[in-house]
Amino acid sequence: MQDKQLGSYRISAIGFGGAPLSVPGRPDRERAMKTIKEAWENGITFFDTADTYSLNEHDLGHNEQLFADSLPSAPGCVIATKSGLARPDGAWTRSAHPRSLRAACERSLTLLRRDVHPLYYLHAPDPEVPFAESFGELSRLQEEGKIEHLGLSNVSVAECEAALDIANVAAVQNRYHLFERSSSDVLAFCESRRILFVAYSPFGGPGQSSRLRQDPLLQDLASAYEASPYQIVLAWMMARSPQLLPIPGATRPDSIRDSAQAVRLRLSSEDLAKLDAHDTPSAR
Repeated sequence: MQDKQLGSYRISAIGFGGAPLSVPGRPDRERAMKTIKEAWENGITFFDTADTYSLNEHDLGHNEQLFADSLPSAPGCVIATKSGLARPDGAWTRSAHPRSLRAACERSLTLLRRDVHPLYYLHAPDPEVPFAESFGELSRLQEEGKIEHLGLSNVSVAECEAALDIANVAAVQNRYHLFERSSSDVLAFCESRRILFVAYSPFGGPGQSSRLRQDPLLQDLASAYEASPYQIVLAWMMARSPQLLPIPGATRPDSIRDSAQAVRLRLSSEDLAKLDAHDTPSAR
């Protein structure tokens, strides 16, 4: 599998997003662990999790525990996690007070059985807390040796710039896919600063994957390249920018195996141009 650079780490060009394994609708533990191991066995070395990938506030750390149990001693494995959200009664809320971030960071180290986080994100800015206070606390945790590389998630260009006034940023994770490109300006900013842009929900998120299977252009390209529509989308994303790294999720081993194989695809410049212009799903 091709590699990307994340600070001091060489990681796979496609990562694995762990959220579907722990949120409502999740698979049982056995299938979840098989899915994670399948990703690793197919060349994926970059795994994405968060303390709040869970059912609710009583289930925090579920996803991190899955990764720790599935990949206890995998050499070269990079597990990135985040804090800054909360799950009261299963809702998603922002919670990026410095005390909360510190407690979450330390709890995640214990769950992941790590001495230091290779990459730790602010999951989202909290409108109730000054951004500099939230990201500044992560910078202090980095200075204390608990975080190696800092990341941001769900941010604007202005917030990226504000963060860089405080500390170096190794990665930015925003939603980005064929039919959702509102973070194109953030991607361009990351390219200009050589920051890794990690694209979550590359297939559109929960309940949206059918749009890809039913899209005429993707169907035609999948047939032409003897690939799945999902592989076509991932190949297009990787060709968009050397800084872009998609992290598809999966709840079944065969799904993540399919995604991992997208690194072998090389779309023609003509087909890439068709996809560049194809930002709205269509139907026959």
